[in-house]
Amino acid sequence: MNRVETILEHNRHFVENKDYESYITDKFPDKKLAIVTCMDTRLVELLPKAMNLKNGDAKIIKNAGAIISQPFGSVMRSLIVAIYELKAEEVFIVGHTGCGMAAINSDRVIETMQERGISNDVLSTLENSGIKLNKWLRGVNNEKEGVIHTVGIVKNHPLLPANVPVHGFLIDSMTGELEVVINGYE
Repeated sequence: MNRVETILEHNRHFVENKDYESYITDKFPDKKLAIVTCMDTRLVELLPKAMNLKNGDAKIIKNAGAIISQPFGSVMRSLIVAIYELKAEEVFIVGHTGCGMAAINSDRVIETMQERGISNDVLSTLENSGIKLNKWLRGVNNEKEGVIHTVGIVKNHPLLPANVPVHGFLIDSMTGELEVVINGYE
């Protein structure tokens, strides 16, 4: 069986057995939280458990490094929608220890792209169109810097209501211990 078949087989049993019933909720976050965090696989279950979240408690937005690099990109749009349409009242930016975005080498990523078939013509066209891949793929010097940067983008966004606290946390990817980097109430 391939991955798609395996997933669909599991899903068929999941639906038939009504295993979904324990996850039923609505679209509004019960704890009124919007969280931006990393897509790291270690955080899939660890982050909600460490923050005492269950299904339906928070809007969780994931991307590489929990970094907002575009103030008018899709992550910020998701936060604005969470606040204005879905009743989120606080924003948490949660980075984590051992984040790959703190060690990413954009030159190496571009080399890997080439090895996997992206032509120099495509890379040249992007560069000549003003897209600087090295900058676009850039990470952060360290995880705390990423959290501080992203909190700043959110907190200073012209569409964010002044009364919405924006917090910054760092979670230990092994233990789940949370460290406050920025307390949005202060």
